[in-house]
Amino acid sequence: MCAEAIVKKLATFKENRRLKVPLFYFKNGRRNDVTLDGGQFFLRSSVEYSNPQLTVEEVQGIIAARVLEVCGNYFHQYGLHQANGKDIDEICEMLKKSSQGTIASFLLNTDDIEADRYSMNPLKESIVNSGQSAFPCGTVKTEKLEIDRKFAQKYEGALICKSEVERIARHFESCNNNYMDMVDAVKYEHLESLSESFGINLCLYSMRMPLTIMEKETTDDLLHYIIRKTHTDYQSIECVYKYMGRSMKKLTTLLTVPHSEKGYGSKRAARGRIYFEGAKLKSVKVDYRTALLYPNAIDPGDVSVARADDSFTVEGDKFVNYDFKQTPSSPQFFLYSLASPENAVLWHGIGAFGASELLKSYTTTRLACARNLLIEGLDEKYGIASEIPLQFNLVPKFMWFHPTHHNIDASIGCVENLRDLANLGMKMEHLSTDQYVRK
Repeated sequence: MCAEAIVKKLATFKENRRLKVPLFYFKNGRRNDVTLDGGQFFLRSSVEYSNPQLTVEEVQGIIAARVLEVCGNYFHQYGLHQANGKDIDEICEMLKKSSQGTIASFLLNTDDIEADRYSMNPLKESIVNSGQSAFPCGTVKTEKLEIDRKFAQKYEGALICKSEVERIARHFESCNNNYMDMVDAVKYEHLESLSESFGINLCLYSMRMPLTIMEKETTDDLLHYIIRKTHTDYQSIECVYKYMGRSMKKLTTLLTVPHSEKGYGSKRAARGRIYFEGAKLKSVKVDYRTALLYPNAIDPGDVSVARADDSFTVEGDKFVNYDFKQTPSSPQFFLYSLASPENAVLWHGIGAFGASELLKSYTTTRLACARNLLIEGLDEKYGIASEIPLQFNLVPKFMWFHPTHHNIDASIGCVENLRDLANLGMKMEHLSTDQYVRK
């Protein structure tokens, strides 16, 4: 069903040569930049900057994206039909190679989250002690970070393994104090070895958003435009709240979270309040307070913390005439993902592990933009497709997990026999847009 859905979508896919997509990959610890255009049909998956080690969940998502990509390209070329042995052999050969064909899978990696968001980072203790636990990953530096030996010992074989600890330590030496470069270098090196094990090229191109993109934008570029248009006045914010399923009664949900001068940017640690003067956006008050993050699956009581303490007010005009350089902030995912080139997306375990409410905000906002009800002119101004991307989901019942501990956040290095994962099977489903639109 999933391959059929994507092949049928390709039949009406229109190229957009105006669109330039900046991507990258790491090889031998070094970053390599690549630019693709709108001639590709982009299928989005992701990995996290909240953990340097590759998790079982992340690897399954990458494999699923590549299988869907290759099957889609194959049946688009040869027509939809019941696959036979010859088809399967050819698909397997295509999987060994890098992406070829109209569909191109890629990784959208969010750089605005906390560095130990899910309490599973082997740099755990030093992230807190260096004062960076409430910083966005995009601003975290490695100079004061080190392996937390107690963490490595406690979770060995369940969340982390010795070879991964060694790999992380080695890439510390060559990452030029850049946390995200270190994480990417570690993951790409591991993906290379896993590519041989699975017989699938897993080294997809990546994109960092939103902070990396916003730092390079001018005030006339896409993400700046999205922030300006959603903060124009009371009506525009009311509209976004509606698509989020939120009430305007308290006005405590910030559409973009301003960073503190102290470096804080954690959405978990931030509390806010929007104020109006008539229909005009008057100001946004922000309080950063220490907050617990999210537990890992092995010890739910061992929850990481985002330490923060700051309060400030940002004048409304700073959002109406937004400039990231003056007012750095982290937009909500369902807003900044509008700038992703994705024509299709692969979610992980919606209904069990994935957030259905976030998906509803994403889908409803996309639909509103397609109908020019929220942010007008995205297609005309920036070449952003107005259609809602196809949405696929890794079925929760078939999510991969550690053979012994049964956690999806186990590092892939903790699985001694990868065949144990393959034997679990994998199922994807095509999600109905109507099911995830807020009325």
